[in-house]
Amino acid sequence: MAKKSANTKAKTKNKTKTNDIELTQVLDLTAAKPLFESFQVTRGQAITICAKNVERIGGQCVQVLLAASKAWRDDGHAFEITNSSDDFISGLHTFGLNLDVFTKMENA
Repeated sequence: MAKKSANTKAKTKNKTKTNDIELTQVLDLTAAKPLFESFQVTRGQAITICAKNVERIGGQCVQVLLAASKAWRDDGHAFEITNSSDDFISGLHTFGLNLDVFTKMENA
């Protein structure tokens, strides 16, 4: 079985200036750097992350998502995760987290 690319796709909606990132099936160590880079190029604008394809998520990508959500909140921009797959939610639960951690973290 061929492994899907770890790259994420980032695209900009020109009218609303909201960036969309579609997460890949496997968010493991090799996906952490491309995920981080996709956040770097979209910093400073609202962002929507689609997690419908996620089948597995590792600690490094959880850390990238948590750091990005905090950065967006600190910058005063929207950060939203949509269409979360059952596997994405289950993966978060493995780390003792749930979806609201991305919107309800207190500023440190």
